[in-house]
Formats: sequence, C-alpha cells, structure tokens
Amino acid sequence: MERSTIVRVHEGLHARPATRFVRLAKGFESDVELVKDGKAVSAKSSVKLMLLAVKENQEVTVRANGADAIEAIEALIGYLE
Repeated sequence: MERSTIVRVHEGLHARPATRFVRLAKGFESDVELVKDGKAVSAKSSVKLMLLAVKENQEVTVRANGADAIEAIEALIGYLE
C-alpha cells in the first residue's frame, strides 16, 4: 500500500531529518520505501534517502508492505507533514 503527501519538513530531508525519518521507519517490521519522481529507495537507509534530495514542498510517496504497513505509512506521512 502507499500514500502520497507534500513534504512540510523545513529544508526537506537533509541529514538530521533524514536520520529521524530512518529511525522511525526502522521501528516497523514492514519493508518501507520513499518514492520521489518515480525513483524508490529504502526508507531504512539514510544514505539512499539523502540521495533522493527531497526538499520542502515536494511530493513524495511512502510505500510499505508487511504486517504493520498501515501503521508505518501513517507514522511516516505524519512526520513528513
């Protein structure tokens, strides 16, 4: 399952916000990806996440697959908004 949102994190997902996002994603059993402009990366990898260069006010999609996918998507979307 997946859900899209507009990133409201000030200055986007640079080092600190990306680290917080990854920490939150790692708290879930599900496989979680962040998608921007058609490119998907693991939401559990700080390096891959920062390579997406997600900026404030850009649209992204959180995609999750697993037992706690709904909870993961809700938590991660909540962080981004």
